[in-house]
Amino acid sequence: MESASTVKQFTNVLQANVDSIASAFHHPLNQDFVVRNFHIPALGIQASALYLIGMADTKQLEKQVIRPLLDASTIKHHERSDSLTMLKTKLLTAASVHRITDSEQAVDQIIKGNTLLLIEGTPEALYIETTGFEHRAVEKPINENVLKGPQEGFIESGTVNRSLIRKQLRDASLVTEYVNIGDRSMTQVSVLYIKDLADDKIVEKVKGRIRQIQADSIQSLSILEQHIEDRPYSLIPTVLWTERPDRAASFLLEGHVVLIMDSSPACLVAPVTFWSFFHTAEDMYERWAFGNFIRFIRLVAFFVAMLTPSIYVAVTNYHIEMLPTDLLLAIAATREKVPFPAIIEVFFMELSFELLREAGVRVPTPIGPTIGIVGALILGQAAVDANIISPILVIVVALTGLSSFAIPNISFSFLIRITRFIFLGFAALMGFFGITLFLTAAIAYMSTIKSFGVPFLSPLAPHERSSKDLIARPQVWRHWIRSMSTHPKDPFRKKKP
Repeated sequence: MESASTVKQFTNVLQANVDSIASAFHHPLNQDFVVRNFHIPALGIQASALYLIGMADTKQLEKQVIRPLLDASTIKHHERSDSLTMLKTKLLTAASVHRITDSEQAVDQIIKGNTLLLIEGTPEALYIETTGFEHRAVEKPINENVLKGPQEGFIESGTVNRSLIRKQLRDASLVTEYVNIGDRSMTQVSVLYIKDLADDKIVEKVKGRIRQIQADSIQSLSILEQHIEDRPYSLIPTVLWTERPDRAASFLLEGHVVLIMDSSPACLVAPVTFWSFFHTAEDMYERWAFGNFIRFIRLVAFFVAMLTPSIYVAVTNYHIEMLPTDLLLAIAATREKVPFPAIIEVFFMELSFELLREAGVRVPTPIGPTIGIVGALILGQAAVDANIISPILVIVVALTGLSSFAIPNISFSFLIRITRFIFLGFAALMGFFGITLFLTAAIAYMSTIKSFGVPFLSPLAPHERSSKDLIARPQVWRHWIRSMSTHPKDPFRKKKP
């Protein structure tokens, strides 16, 4: 951007100031850039309003800027020496009006959707907040559905998303800071945290990571996540992606930092731990017994999705003495005509299931579920009839696939799906010993990972004081202490009963 390289101060000549801004937007070639020239009768001077079509709300601009300025009866006596103050205090009806002195700031504000007002004889300008990006209405979350609890999800508007969080968390200490990134396309990231709760070091580390980004453009939070995560080559995510305002508010109350951008129907939470990906919003909305029951189901699904195929391969190849005789004979009978080893069968079926899952996502929505169900039935039955796979393997793969759908977080689901193939390789090579070896190495590796300085397995390892809301959750009235792993300034939610 031309104006970004040098800072050019405004002059007293209106046309020179207009030309300086217009050249940065390649006007008149760029027909979305509008220069509206008019006369202000109340002050007896010429003025120009500059904005971008599609980014500024033209109805708001007409009502709060143009009409008040053209109303000659508003002011009869004025001081020509301070026209900008007169405009701000007595003419403009917009809620937010600010002064700026150079063209670089002016270009940034127009890009954000604001309107720039230049007047004759003044080496300053006003920008009026008239942002009017189009966005869809607030709807239900797509990936994080709950049966009980709020049904509102984030949309592609940063302003609306911040308001949804403040609707859930009405705290005067909830602070919003803006950090700009991108050399060509200036993108604004909203950093939200509770000032008297979040650790200052964590907040500064998050903002520092964002400021260190060197890129032409950061289009969405999904791309921002890849820039700021601790270990970009690791399978384990260190930033949480959520589309629920209530989850974002709960993390803020724990001392975490939330990031919001336009064009992203979600927010990022940092730092995070293993338990952040394992828990869901509905765990707290359900009664104690029900919430712990669905957590137990999710824990079983976690291990089934990750280990079932590898256990099948290990048992059938290395540890057949573990099976009851009747079951062993049944498995042997079904595999009698299968020409492939068990590991080839499992890899073939797992890859076929992943193919069906991806196809169901990419095809048009009305026929996506149909392709997944029909494709799985036809493919599984045809493979069994052709003696390519055994019937029991269809059950194993189907159970594994269903369990993977119970994983609540997208990044964590990908982690389980990829890790499943690694476990398969170790099971084929060394049986249960290989599974145990890799599982031990994975736990040891997770214990070394940190998310913005917070250990990934905390507050379990290393042990920190908390309300012990880890695998099972206590009653809600026993959540009296925040997790010490994030070093909150106020560790107590309430006095201990």
